[in-house]
Amino acid sequence: MKRRTFLKTGALAAPAAVLAAPAIAQGLIEWKCPTSFPSKAPGIGTNATTFVERVNAMAEGKLKLKLYSGGELVPPFAVEDAVQQGTAEIGHGTPYYNAGKNSANHFFTTIPFGLSAAEMSAWLRYGGGQELYDGIYGQRNLKPIHSGNSTVQAAGWFKNEITSLDDLSGLNMRIAGLGGEAMRKLGVNAVLLPPTEIFPAFQSGAIDAAEWVGPMLDQAFGLNKVASHCYAPAFHEPGAGLNVVVNKDAWASLTPDLQAIIINAAQAAETETISQFEYFNAQAFQSLKDAGVQYHTFPEDVLAALKGAVAEVLEEQAAANPDFAACLESYNAYLAVAKPYAEAFTAPMLMQRL
Repeated sequence: MKRRTFLKTGALAAPAAVLAAPAIAQGLIEWKCPTSFPSKAPGIGTNATTFVERVNAMAEGKLKLKLYSGGELVPPFAVEDAVQQGTAEIGHGTPYYNAGKNSANHFFTTIPFGLSAAEMSAWLRYGGGQELYDGIYGQRNLKPIHSGNSTVQAAGWFKNEITSLDDLSGLNMRIAGLGGEAMRKLGVNAVLLPPTEIFPAFQSGAIDAAEWVGPMLDQAFGLNKVASHCYAPAFHEPGAGLNVVVNKDAWASLTPDLQAIIINAAQAAETETISQFEYFNAQAFQSLKDAGVQYHTFPEDVLAALKGAVAEVLEEQAAANPDFAACLESYNAYLAVAKPYAEAFTAPMLMQRL
């Protein structure tokens, strides 16, 4: 509570108000919008461009967002800091890039062996997730808005086939989120690299394996040029969320119609991004298979070990952070009813298709 009070009344809140005031006086509100991703990257980058374009079109000259590609205005992992501090009024990225601020941020991107893209949206909108999201981000004077999902991802690219747990031990692997924490428990040296650094590190041998997103983006970033073994699905990212964050002082300066435009533009971007991933992942998957990429699932002993490691990680994080524990309780409550429904309806439907 003390930290929240400081953010509302202290120095960090002031820059956004200073930035917003001149634009309002001129009749046009102009905001900077950095993203954590290359703005032209399929799916994740176009989620940001779609959002910005829709806001600018619907606002009809009242509000104009200027998009800055990853690293152009601020470093890719510093977008939320920039918005909190008022360097930018609004930003785009994915919550778990800021798990160092609060480990509960993982829930608003993805949890290993957890909710799918559709289930994630359902939890946020109807299962109490958004209320938790607002409270946790509010501690940093930020308003969070879910803006997209990459759908089920790939578990990673490996230069050699993984046939047992021993094959993981000692590997240097780029992997994000709590999946990286689980991999560490299995002897993997897990590192988080910004998107533009993944291919050079993989190609040079600085890392032995790389997890990025899925067929469309993995192909676009050239991971198949380095390795031919790809594992799927991603145990750690069954549906990874994207978001828009707004400085709360800047948000409060907007009229209700402009606030509604931002929210609706984010929701529209979510729908378009999921459609894009579903369509172009299928195309890229076939293309990569035709080019000789071998898709595998992890062996049963590896999956069993990962499930055990994930359970340990979740328990440790919950014990260390009340926000994480509150999110885990809410998330698991919905997962407990979503899982049997999916097993009875979604899974059989997929298996029964012609």
